[in-house]
Amino acid sequence: MRIAFSGSHRVGKSTLIEHVAIALPAYSVVDEPYFLLEEDGYEAAEHPTVEDFVAQLERSLVALESRDPNVLFDRCPADIFAYLLTHEDAEAFNPDDWAERTSHAMHTLDLVVYVPIEQPDRIPLPPDENNALRHAVDQKVRDLLMDDPFDFETDMMTVRGDLRTRVMQVKRRILPTGV
Repeated sequence: MRIAFSGSHRVGKSTLIEHVAIALPAYSVVDEPYFLLEEDGYEAAEHPTVEDFVAQLERSLVALESRDPNVLFDRCPADIFAYLLTHEDAEAFNPDDWAERTSHAMHTLDLVVYVPIEQPDRIPLPPDENNALRHAVDQKVRDLLMDDPFDFETDMMTVRGDLRTRVMQVKRRILPTGV
């Protein structure tokens, strides 16, 4: 299966992927687009611009072009769309220009694991963190995956609880015989 882990920043996606990968050693992990770009030498602004997020969207689409089975993706194009649509300069991004290609890429995924912000919040935030942006992105990711305005039509699940519980939820969903 090709599985993407989706959600706002600081919700535990990367930690969840690390633990799912340990539990499912036949799966490879693809890092999130920001870090893939960084490895390629891309330098984003301290506060990412629309152009930086468009570069991440492009990198996310390229990562999904590989048809390798049994892959865990840290983020998917829906995440990057959410950041672009909630960005302070969102009017500079036209989602219709990217909708068809993004929808096609999303169709290559067998499952999207949505990791929401929970109450109480499981991840302590540094004092300088923009919590309003984090919550806006969380809501937008949820809307994009559940309301599906761009026809992503991707099977999804929401995980909740502590790390162990989240890993068990993912394993139950993807393993034919359960855990």
